[in-house]
Amino acid sequence: MKSAHAGNGHLRDFTTDPRVLIIAAIAVVVATAGLFAGIVLLKLIRLATNIAYFGQFSLAELKLEDSPLGYAAVIVPVIGALIIGLMARFGSEKIRGHGIPEAIEAILLGRSRLDAKVAVLKPLSSAISIGSGGPFGAEGPIIMTGGAIGSLIAQMLPVSDNERKTLLVAGAAAGMTTVFGTPIAAIMLAVELLLFEWTPRSFIPVAVAAIVAEVERTLLHLPGPIFPFSGTMETSLAGLGGWVLVGIAAGLLSGLLTQLVYACEDAFLKLPIHWMWWPMIGGLVVGIGGLVEPHALGVGYDNIANMLDGRTVATAALLLLVVKAVIWSVALGSGTSGGVLAPLLIMGGAMGAVLSGILPAASPGFWPLLAMAATMGGTMRAPLTATFFATELTGNTHVLVPLIAACATAHAVTVLLMKRSILTEKVARRGHHLVREYRVDPFALTRVKEVMTTKVESVPSTMTLHGAAAFLTAPDTRHPSFPVINGEGHVLGVIDPPAILRWRRAGKHRKATLGELLAGSKITLAYPDEYLEALSDKLLTANVSHLPVVSREGERLVGYIGWKDMMRVRSKKQAEERDRTALLSFGAKRKAGQSVGDPA
Repeated sequence: MKSAHAGNGHLRDFTTDPRVLIIAAIAVVVATAGLFAGIVLLKLIRLATNIAYFGQFSLAELKLEDSPLGYAAVIVPVIGALIIGLMARFGSEKIRGHGIPEAIEAILLGRSRLDAKVAVLKPLSSAISIGSGGPFGAEGPIIMTGGAIGSLIAQMLPVSDNERKTLLVAGAAAGMTTVFGTPIAAIMLAVELLLFEWTPRSFIPVAVAAIVAEVERTLLHLPGPIFPFSGTMETSLAGLGGWVLVGIAAGLLSGLLTQLVYACEDAFLKLPIHWMWWPMIGGLVVGIGGLVEPHALGVGYDNIANMLDGRTVATAALLLLVVKAVIWSVALGSGTSGGVLAPLLIMGGAMGAVLSGILPAASPGFWPLLAMAATMGGTMRAPLTATFFATELTGNTHVLVPLIAACATAHAVTVLLMKRSILTEKVARRGHHLVREYRVDPFALTRVKEVMTTKVESVPSTMTLHGAAAFLTAPDTRHPSFPVINGEGHVLGVIDPPAILRWRRAGKHRKATLGELLAGSKITLAYPDEYLEALSDKLLTANVSHLPVVSREGERLVGYIGWKDMMRVRSKKQAEERDRTALLSFGAKRKAGQSVGDPA
């Protein structure tokens, strides 16, 4: 008799092995490639802007409001959108949208495989979109592009699906770090949104990629922080009330913006024309919006700088908020290429500038900063990412507590109001449900002895094949399988109706004993101190529904466990969420049903 015995010596806090160092080394290469992809994207955006609005083939930093086109500028976004529509139809449809949902879909459903077309066409289409006035940011496209680069490098190497996912996310983190100089926020974005796990095997390579990208961008003298801000606010109860109020307003704005984007997308779906033409309609709306408020066009980083400097008055901020929200929602709903992060910062900051007049006194730009981060965190359902993003963008660690207060409040509002975020709604509309709550599997915390059946019905090894068949088919037999034990209490195997049929068909004599029939057979056993996580693997490998549980010393039968016993753990976990009980009682104990004030 052979036993599949696995002790507890392998148990540890984490399952990561030294191979993580190899993946981390590959992540260095991915980070460098992602860095150059991000730099190329930023240069392409500037080049496309100068060609489209100024007719200049240059990389000079020119402002859209200084364009000499006048009213003719309304046609520029339309032309850019036409080019993007053609690229999406005849190149790759995956360039449509803002990039992050597509990255999530590739991770969860596509074995983290992105093709070379995406790595080339996504930054090119985004540069054309933003350069022709599209009200987007570069972060979504560079996340998709960096992810595609990481995926391509991984596809050239013998790695597992999980390792390929890690390298894809490492590329995305490196790209985001390149554009904004926010390595910590890039790591947090990976944890909160892209990895769908919290393990050292994925965290370490992603952290390596973000850090390497930050070091390299510093060596290349890229600016950081890109929006310096030294303002703060004195901590007080009134201040706390203001932080929470901004969080609530940002949460409501997040919900409104999400609904607006997908309402526009639904409206485009009803049009009787091919989706290739939809971006042109969105481009026309963008062009008209640009005539109303030129500052709403493009990435709009100067808007963020002005808000943080306190130079944006409430009326101008309100106009910017309304125009930006409309053209951004319509353009994004039309399926063009562009990001959501920078627009969320601008719209949130504009709301903060509008509310500054009724909020407690603070440094100029303080309330727009809080509203920026809270709107981003609420809309993306990533409060930690938003908190660290705002901190790194400004280089100001003194606002961490107000930031997390506002972001957590906005997160609470959006979680309670909406089923999905702006990022996961698109994936859900394609028929895929996502769960973004990471919990420890109860199977990893529960031992076999906690759920096994201790009063085990067994059959002796001296029972004959005929006797076993009669026993299993008897009306009073309550179970489908039974462990077979010898005189010393050792388990020889398990019998069930399929086993009896196999022996019968094999021509075994009806008088043969179960001990003889099971002699030399391999048996899989469970042990009381094993965790259910390992036990489930045993059941699947052995292709059985029940296992005998034996003591480690002497291997005598002490219990029996099956899938039904394991499922009770899930039920217990649900009960812990559902059932509410006061464990401490103050004062005299009262009888059931007795209310306060009733006579004892």
